[in-house]
Amino acid sequence: MALSDKRPPPEPIGKIALQPWMTAPETRAVVEALTVDGTEVRFVGGCVRDSVARRAVGDVDIATPHPPEAVMTVLGNAGILVVPTGIDHGTVTAVVGERRFEITSLRIDVETDGRRARVSFTDDWVADAARRDFTFNALSCTLDGDIYDPFGGLDDLAYGRVRFVGNARARIEEDVLRLLRYFRFYGHYGRPPPDPDALAACRALAHRLPELSGERVQGEIFRILSSPNPANVIVLMRGERVLENILPEAGDVGRLRLLNWLETRAIRMESVFTDPLRRLAGLLTTSADGARNVAQRLRLSRVQMERLVTIAGAEAAIAPGIGDTELRRALQRRGGGIVRDLALLNWAGELALEPHQPSKRNGAWQALLESAARWQPLEFPLKGRDVLALGVDPGKRVGHLLVAVEAWWEDGDYRADREACLARLKAIAESTP
Repeated sequence: MALSDKRPPPEPIGKIALQPWMTAPETRAVVEALTVDGTEVRFVGGCVRDSVARRAVGDVDIATPHPPEAVMTVLGNAGILVVPTGIDHGTVTAVVGERRFEITSLRIDVETDGRRARVSFTDDWVADAARRDFTFNALSCTLDGDIYDPFGGLDDLAYGRVRFVGNARARIEEDVLRLLRYFRFYGHYGRPPPDPDALAACRALAHRLPELSGERVQGEIFRILSSPNPANVIVLMRGERVLENILPEAGDVGRLRLLNWLETRAIRMESVFTDPLRRLAGLLTTSADGARNVAQRLRLSRVQMERLVTIAGAEAAIAPGIGDTELRRALQRRGGGIVRDLALLNWAGELALEPHQPSKRNGAWQALLESAARWQPLEFPLKGRDVLALGVDPGKRVGHLLVAVEAWWEDGDYRADREACLARLKAIAESTP
């Protein structure tokens, strides 16, 4: 479409004060390179939205009418490292010092299938904004702070309305992940009541969620669980039949609700913080095998999987009344972090059943968490070389002897020193073939 065929460009609707991320030398360097020929560029997306909402800004994204090849050329001419991170979709990444800037050419969708899009490039700012998901994500601003708002995103942001740009169902059919993004943004930016058109579209298309990769679903679930009141969002997702398509193992949200309260308001400890994986464990009602299936489906890392399986499927009774010896054994075997997680989950579960606990009981839970925070792993005094020093041939017997002595050391509540362990090793080695 020629420029003369398009509607006149919109005027800025207002202005925001210059932000530190806008005036940073790294930002200025990238913008100066992109505008060397007088071309207009704008900041887009989250950095604009969060500046307006007075929230911390993370990534800084920039849009330009230049096609990606031209973007790479002008950045390279300015001595800026540029990485073609998504060049087929018009996106490159500029690297200046420790800062990264995602730069995307204005574009329109030519073809979509619910997972990916084929795009063509344009110089129409409104057409580019029209392909974005939510009205407040379609905001853009110039280096001087002039705000452009083609779809009423400023009002929606102010009133906590999460609205799709244009037709909600069409936006989700273009990219099914937007269905989960709706609940993510509602959890972080929305206020009741949720937009009925958005909910109707989410409910109608929830059956398509299994088309998404586990990694993409995981990312949105973790962001939803990191929202200020995740239990409310989960209840909303369950009511719209969304949850059953991505997390059928989810149980009652009572434990999640109280876990969130413990993490964010009730406890003031450096070791207790918002943790989406722990919140996922708090939401699940399943066995260790069930937790493993969830981890595999969401493509969690090996470390994340082991932790989820341990805390979601554990039967360990980490609760007030646990003996000192049993607690030390749990701490030594599982580590302070896992014991902390189990204590928080069990405490939240108890509060979900009976919210009004005596102060003494709550103090005992707090003491458990403090013990976990203070715990330093005890080092078993022996090594394989100590076994070899007795004349034992290298092989499996070395490991078996160490395991036997370590079990004896644990049974003695870790009190035996190196000399006592060596004596025990010698006795077991002499009494077993």
